[in-house]
Amino acid sequence: MTVSDDKFTRQTLQRVTPLTANLFTLRTTRDPGFRFRAGQFARLGVTKADGSVVWRAYSMVSSPHDEFLEFFSIVVPDGEFTSELSRLREGDSLLVEKQAFGYLTLDRFIDGRDLWLLSTGTGVAPFLSILQDFEVWEKFERVILVYSVRESRELAYQQLIAELMQREYLAEYADKFLFLPTVTREQHPGALNGRITQLIENGELERAAGIALTPEHSRVMLCGNPQMIDDTRAILKQREMRLSLSRKPGQVAVETYW
Repeated sequence: MTVSDDKFTRQTLQRVTPLTANLFTLRTTRDPGFRFRAGQFARLGVTKADGSVVWRAYSMVSSPHDEFLEFFSIVVPDGEFTSELSRLREGDSLLVEKQAFGYLTLDRFIDGRDLWLLSTGTGVAPFLSILQDFEVWEKFERVILVYSVRESRELAYQQLIAELMQREYLAEYADKFLFLPTVTREQHPGALNGRITQLIENGELERAAGIALTPEHSRVMLCGNPQMIDDTRAILKQREMRLSLSRKPGQVAVETYW
């Protein structure tokens, strides 16, 4: 895929942090003209050895008011993009399209009391951006982040999540937030055990949250494994919770990256 020079900026990598053999975070400079809403994604480009550019969509972890851009990535074995991306180091360049994209934003919902953010793996990224933005805490009475991974070592951004409500501008909303990590392949203290779909079906997720998933009060955002998204949407549909569209508001929001 090619993009003309007037559609992207060249940003500098400030930090690359490996988390596991297959997961890493990266932070870049941010062009002053780059604007986005919490939950949106950017198209990033890496230049290959032959001079061609490969582009992929990545949700911002950083908030709209940060002076940097941060992303969370998995290394796809032999993947054309992530293989190149994972080799980049501080000081290297990354291309960022000037326009942000995406509809996994709070304006997908016109009402609702409780916001459920259901994520697997690197799908937690847009939710971390949303949680750092003032808007979500004004709009909802309760915000529940569910973050599912296979092994506990894959639970990224634990310090950010733990310290989130200690930030001065969010401190007054601390009693609104609940974090529910889930681990599927092992038992881990303080985490639920099982897939998100299983935890919804057996009622354990709602029991842990102390809040019911209902079409009247719940609004649900889904991001992560495509199979999780499809299966969870099917379960929620059985509870009369539908995809929220501009012409027909509903209770569920997902992202389409391409």
